[in-house]
Amino acid sequence: MNETKATSWLVLVYRIPSEPTRLRAAVWRRLKALGAVYLQNSVVALPATPIWERALRALRNEILEMGGTAQLLQGDVLVGHGDLVGSFNAARDDEYEEIVDRCRDFLLEIDRETADEHFTYGELEENDEDLVKLRGWFEKVAARDVLGAVGRREAEAALAKADASLARFSERVYQADPDTS
Repeated sequence: MNETKATSWLVLVYRIPSEPTRLRAAVWRRLKALGAVYLQNSVVALPATPIWERALRALRNEILEMGGTAQLLQGDVLVGHGDLVGSFNAARDDEYEEIVDRCRDFLLEIDRETADEHFTYGELEENDEDLVKLRGWFEKVAARDVLGAVGRREAEAALAKADASLARFSERVYQADPDTS
């Protein structure tokens, strides 16, 4: 794994009551949305940034309100920094790969619509909404990608292909419109 420049880390250590289980699920979803990596059960890490610090402080307060306990630490990794960076980047790469997979599905859908000659504004609008969602998802992952995960390039290329495919499809829709002169 690549050793990168020193990064200070935020570490949240927490304990949540076992019941109701929805509390654990809510915390897990929040941490996943932030892009945190688990070091072990109930111990997560994120690179230290003001945004993540605010988010983890807020989550800590929520955990306390749930009847749990939580400590938020900040520090440097003495040994194993590359492993932690690798885990963080691997999590981003997994997210990027999901985007690439969804882009492939998007391209297959455009190919199906083209083969079936479904050149309607309704189909165009639906496909455009799907692409907007993919772009929004990419932006969220890219915002979390502060340590340079390699999967970003492939996701960007997949989105570019999806953009180009939708542009070609939209031209076919416009050509099929009897009101277009």
